[in-house]
This record gives sequence, C-alpha cells and structure tokens, in this order.
Amino acid sequence: MTKRPSRFGSEDPRQMSLLDLLQRSSELRETPSSEGSHNVQPRLSHSMSNAIRACSLGRFEIAGRMSHLVGQEITKAMLDSWTAESKEQHRPPAEFLPAFCVVTGSREPLQILTDAAGLFCLPGPDALRAEVQKLREDEQRITRERRKRELFLKEMEN
Repeated sequence: MTKRPSRFGSEDPRQMSLLDLLQRSSELRETPSSEGSHNVQPRLSHSMSNAIRACSLGRFEIAGRMSHLVGQEITKAMLDSWTAESKEQHRPPAEFLPAFCVVTGSREPLQILTDAAGLFCLPGPDALRAEVQKLREDEQRITRERRKRELFLKEMEN
C-alpha cells in the first residue's frame, strides 16, 4: 500500500500550533514592556531582507508587483532603503507591508508587528484546516502505536 502525501504539504517544525500562539499571546500581554521594546525596525528590515532573498523574484519585479497591488509607485530604491542596515531612518510604510507579504510569500514582517502588539495573526481558514488535519494524522499515528503495544502486551501475557 502506498502512502498518500498530505494535502497540506510538508510539516514545518518552525510552525507553531494555534494553542501555542494563543499561549504566547497571553504571555506577551502579561509581560511589562520596557523602554524601546516595541522598536521593531531592525527586526522588520531584517525580515524583509530575508523575504526578498528567499523570493524567486528580483527586487525590480517585487517592486513592480507591489506597485500594482497598492496602486502607487514603489521602486527598487525604496525596497533597498527599507532593508539597508545603514539607512535607519528609512522605514517601510505599514500600508505597503500586506502587498510585500503577498508578493514575497513571507508573513514574517506582519508577524513581527502583531507580536509587538501582543497579538497573533493566522493566514486564514486554510491554516486551521491544516492544523486540524495534522491533529487527525497524529491521532491516527498514536492509535496505531497504541494498538501495536496492546498486541505486543497480549503476546507477552500468553
């Protein structure tokens, strides 16, 4: 019998479960904020750089697709200034981040903002469906393992 691949792709060990996200969100709300703790600019620039690097598109194409999505011109130079470590005062406008995430396929920049606010974001119903499917697969695996052990125990007792 061949094993069917999961409909939801390979499992990412970095992916947090919904329960983990809720628990983390609760912990963040209880933690007092220190001065400068909500300055997300360095992490945001770094995550955008990583997203651009991981994206199969070039910076010109990313800028062009973002321009199309937001209805304003976004240039390669703007992307460069938002991600350059040397340009600390150049910050990406928040209204451009959703388009950036859609074009690059990375949710990390928005995740950084929601984490700083003590919130969490999910990519939608597909994420919950994938998690439910993963739980079902885990339940089936655990049931199979339990049955194996029960059979082994019966064999040992006879």
